[in-house]
Amino acid sequence: AESGGVVMINYGSAFVADEANLYSRARSNAFTAYLAENGLNKSDELQDTFNADYDRENGPYPFATLEQTLDHFDHVVELVGIDHVGVGSDYDGVGDSLPSGLKDVASYPNLVEGLVARGYSDEDIKKILGENLLRVWADVEAYAENHEN
Repeated sequence: AESGGVVMINYGSAFVADEANLYSRARSNAFTAYLAENGLNKSDELQDTFNADYDRENGPYPFATLEQTLDHFDHVVELVGIDHVGVGSDYDGVGDSLPSGLKDVASYPNLVEGLVARGYSDEDIKKILGENLLRVWADVEAYAENHEN
């Protein structure tokens, strides 16, 4: 915030909910041990199979809720202010760990409705959904233009 930046809120469950974070860490550690014990090299296919087996044996992955995700937004807004928060959902990077009610971009209305219910103004929601990022991007472009070699 001091330098005018934006914290892009990633809402993969492990970033939002302690229970999901602990589960992810335990499953990852178990996978690493499994590879070592069996002299195997990591692959996406092997990890997917291992994760499915792990989930069957240890219970399903504890997805964060929409409410926990909104709590995360609230917390960061309290820390840095509304002008420095944006959406960095990471829909293409956290795999199947997205919170219930926020599984894909079609669920953005759930996020917006939740922000409205928590008292965020239309102006604040617009900032979170992109205006803050666009402001920073414009600043970056202006800086680059003024500092070309």
